[in-house]
Amino acid sequence: MSSTPLRLMAMTAAAVLTATATACSSSSGDGKSEVTVWMYPVIKDEVASKKFWEQAESGFEKSHPDVDLKIELQTFDKRDAQISAALAAGSGPDIALITPDQAATYRSVEGLLPVDEAVDADRKSFYPETLKAATFDDKLFGVPLFQNVNATAYNTKIFADAGLGLPATWDDVLAAAPVLAKKGIAVMDYAGSPEQTLNLSYYPLLWQAGGTVFTKDGKDVAFDSPAGVSALQFLVDLKKAGGLPADAATAGPAVEGAPIAEGKVAMRAVTSLPELNQMRAALGEDDVRLGLPLRSTVRATYGNPGLLALTSINKDHNRQAAYDVLAYLTSPPMQTSLNKAAGNFPTRTDVKAPGSGPDFKALNDSLQYANPGEPSPVARQVMAALAPYIQAALGGDMSAEDALKKAANEARDLLSRA
Repeated sequence: MSSTPLRLMAMTAAAVLTATATACSSSSGDGKSEVTVWMYPVIKDEVASKKFWEQAESGFEKSHPDVDLKIELQTFDKRDAQISAALAAGSGPDIALITPDQAATYRSVEGLLPVDEAVDADRKSFYPETLKAATFDDKLFGVPLFQNVNATAYNTKIFADAGLGLPATWDDVLAAAPVLAKKGIAVMDYAGSPEQTLNLSYYPLLWQAGGTVFTKDGKDVAFDSPAGVSALQFLVDLKKAGGLPADAATAGPAVEGAPIAEGKVAMRAVTSLPELNQMRAALGEDDVRLGLPLRSTVRATYGNPGLLALTSINKDHNRQAAYDVLAYLTSPPMQTSLNKAAGNFPTRTDVKAPGSGPDFKALNDSLQYANPGEPSPVARQVMAALAPYIQAALGGDMSAEDALKKAANEARDLLSRA
């Protein structure tokens, strides 16, 4: 998560409206249109990343000889500040890889341009939630390039030894909790540390209960609804039944060295592919299985898309050339090869998972339940306000309802000042 203060980001990005600096050139010396993309380390291996994006450049230019595509590789370090400074100066990338909450911030200060035309031909091929993550006031401000997704991981040996089936619903989890607690095993882990993003802890439960973090118009919070109370009460009830680890209120998300890797916890409700591999390394290949996200009212999990956004720096450039780049980079062939190289998952229904076997099937099947989070200029500040109250409820210091009510009051104050 970014350490850049929201107010500083907004002030810096807002300067794009009055910047006097000349935007980067829209054409090269040979008359070609230029499109610059700032790409971040989607592919972790630097050598492989450089080779992949060089091939992407040449592949695009072969089919679009009138466009000079420049994909410039950046680092994640200080990405917010880097993009904000570029917007303020009016000189930088036409397109940048950003997250949904960055899209919400930059769009709110007119730092991004709509990109609906870039997906007109293929809109129905994208998972709706990935487009929703970049949609504000019915306009699209980013084309989804890839997404991460999480599912439920089980220590199958624990459930088999206890004569229990693998829980698929909250009721299943609650029923298994006292049975396993008698054996000194918690049924489910939970990372309650305030430093853990709620997208990977409380929010999936909130969504499973049918709730949302914000109201539809984004002008108020909604996590203090009956659905929100139900989600937090589920955790509190599990804790009381011995269904969560003793340190759940303060635990971080690590797998290695944690109770889940020591066979003291039976399942992990929000699990990525790398975390699954860590569980297998600790527990054995045959004792770990991946399943769909849990369900209360609905199934839901967290899956965050990476968005290719068109910056306001492009406003005086060849807009169609930028649309062509966006369409090309997010096309089925490009997503297929990128996800294979990076280990991510597609944002399109016409692109397969980057692997085969039960794990990839479970993760790919979970994409339809993936929620990219709820973009808002104050999303991260609201998380910071809410997390300590969830921790307090888990610690028994206040009821679930009181905890969410107090957190909502703080969050509404943030919204009023944003």
